[in-house]
Amino acid sequence: MAEPEYAVYAIRYARRDARRPEHFIGGDPHDAPMPMDYFTWAVVGQERSFVVDTGFTAEVAAKRKREHLRCPAESLSLVGLDARTVGDVIVTHLHYDHIGNFHKFPAARFHLQDREMNFATGRHMRHATFRHAFEVEDVVGMVRMNFKGRVEFHDGDHALAPGVSLHFIGGHTPGLQAVRVLTARGWMVLASDASHYYEHMRENRVFPIAYNIADMLEGYRRLEALADSPDHIIPGHDPLVMQLYPAPQPALKGIVARLDVAPASAPTPTK
Repeated sequence: MAEPEYAVYAIRYARRDARRPEHFIGGDPHDAPMPMDYFTWAVVGQERSFVVDTGFTAEVAAKRKREHLRCPAESLSLVGLDARTVGDVIVTHLHYDHIGNFHKFPAARFHLQDREMNFATGRHMRHATFRHAFEVEDVVGMVRMNFKGRVEFHDGDHALAPGVSLHFIGGHTPGLQAVRVLTARGWMVLASDASHYYEHMRENRVFPIAYNIADMLEGYRRLEALADSPDHIIPGHDPLVMQLYPAPQPALKGIVARLDVAPASAPTPTK
């Protein structure tokens, strides 16, 4: 029996202005603009659907000086999903921009790597270097979800459903996981922060928030091995995603990109 194919969407819910030296360890010789987009992703099937990451709230956006465009949970309605009835949320990692709004998914089970919860609740959080990308209330919220039996822990790779699998990457955080999905155009990978921008993985450069730099670099090769081609890998924060992939309808241009179709062209980062 053939595995099911899924439609996959990126929903852009926030942004911030930034410059190239902010996005690479060691800086960058080109002091040019390099804005950052924030996404939640929807994997929509005929029988079962998944949400990948839940974004951050307007309150956290104000605290961290991000431009909040729309509620990621409410925006799922744009692709036919209702956060109140979603049964599975894949949490790639527990940074503030990937796990906020968890409380808006009352029916969901949250899929998380063991190592990520251990990291976010363990000794390393006493160091500002590690904890600054976490919101303590989000982490405590996941602990509460666990006490309610609503967190599914995974230790490494896991086949979540036919056509959808989780893959441990690490590097950015100790428990970062990517999501592999079967689509009409083949196997694609939602990299999340295993590669913030296309440029990171294609030029072997590293984002400054890192737990293990070696694992981040090796993670790029892991993404390539999981995907049918480099064009089947979707980075976690690159505004090029919204330019390369079409909106499901004209009114959603710049808001939602459909990822299970071929991109308009290969990404060419501007330096």
